[in-house]
Amino acid sequence: MKTVFADSHYWIARVNPNDSWAKIAKAARASLGEIFIVTTDEVLTEFLAALSKSEHMRKQAAKMVRAILENPNVKVIPQTRESFLKGLAFYENRSDKEYSMTDCISTMNVMKAESLAEVLTNDRHFEQEGFTVLIKK
Repeated sequence: MKTVFADSHYWIARVNPNDSWAKIAKAARASLGEIFIVTTDEVLTEFLAALSKSEHMRKQAAKMVRAILENPNVKVIPQTRESFLKGLAFYENRSDKEYSMTDCISTMNVMKAESLAEVLTNDRHFEQEGFTVLIKK
């Protein structure tokens, strides 16, 4: 079974049917067949923050995070001081980029540690680091 990383962009598009990327994200996921997904606490935090403005979406986001945490086909890497410091070092070393701290912590470092090459996102920053972005228009 293939393993891919899922960024907050993917989770947002999947939970919000009005998101402009919803259909594309769903199609990208379907095209992969059976997969195992890796994500992080930081990505889930970013996902929850992005959907915090609407009471309805807050409820949907919280429900989705609970489902993600219980899903045997999803591995959520926990947040630690070590992951934060590694992400901070990556963030500092890429001062010429516009990478978010969440991307540096969870995605760039975790994807490398887990030997992952593909990411469910549309964020082109991952391509700058040599990863394959799976959600494209």
